[in-house]
Amino acid sequence: MKLGFLTACLPDVPLPELVAWAADHGFQALEVAAWPAGGDRPFTASHLAAESLDRAGADRLAELFAGHGITLSSLAYYDNPLHPDPDERARVHRHLRRCIDAAALIGAPTVGTFVGRHPGRTVAENLADAERIFPELTSYAGERGVRIVIENCVMEGWHPDGYPGNLAYSPELWEWMFSLGLYLNYDPSHLVWMGIDPVEALRPYVDRVAHAQAKDIELDPAARTRYGWPGRAVGRTDPWDTGWWRYRVPGRGQVDWNRVVDTLYAGGFDGVLSVEHEDPLWSGDRARTEAGLEIARRTLAPLVIR
Repeated sequence: MKLGFLTACLPDVPLPELVAWAADHGFQALEVAAWPAGGDRPFTASHLAAESLDRAGADRLAELFAGHGITLSSLAYYDNPLHPDPDERARVHRHLRRCIDAAALIGAPTVGTFVGRHPGRTVAENLADAERIFPELTSYAGERGVRIVIENCVMEGWHPDGYPGNLAYSPELWEWMFSLGLYLNYDPSHLVWMGIDPVEALRPYVDRVAHAQAKDIELDPAARTRYGWPGRAVGRTDPWDTGWWRYRVPGRGQVDWNRVVDTLYAGGFDGVLSVEHEDPLWSGDRARTEAGLEIARRTLAPLVIR
């Protein structure tokens, strides 16, 4: 297993600097952000322009990563393939295909995204819609030697009432999406606030985990008692602020990383564990963000056998 991080936490730092910093600070891999320019929510970035990558550019990237001994583990484009606006949905699908093409050019094994959701339709209607859409996308990826991995993030901010905006948040939905040819980018943090044991949920499905993310979470049970599971309802100006939990870097939250990493090893996972840094206490500028990544590395590095 290799330890890496998702580059979206440092959106303004050029990729060559990120590769050098990662190598200098004990990381072995990078999950590279590949959103189109001008993402409309926090923690998106454009460190790789998938739509314009050609053979020469791919060769330069390969040389950059190889020169620092860093693996490019995945391209990250987490957006909504079931977006309610037909034009926006088409744009998402088009860029996802460009990311798949770019991954094939550079030899990255996976591209990460979401199942998504149309918030005005029922879960059943969304699942039926996804069953029409994703087989074509997974076939497109498979023909190019790439796997599509789905992060089990709830994306509650995409729903007007804070309900799941990404229909991949539970083992029940994992089994459904596996039947469409999709794989899991496993992140334990989301399971914790959903009330799902992240280790027991993972154990039967390690063979479908093609990439893994390391994000921690801190819960406030007293605030949950006040707001309930969907979170703050009155005066919720930020759709992403539930009021009773927040993401943390590994080592500063409540995820049992010993059990998580041990379960990945026990199930035969030998891929990349990628730190997804969204900790508000260790963000705000480059120095604090890098310090947060260092906290995560010190927590996880002793558990990861290189």
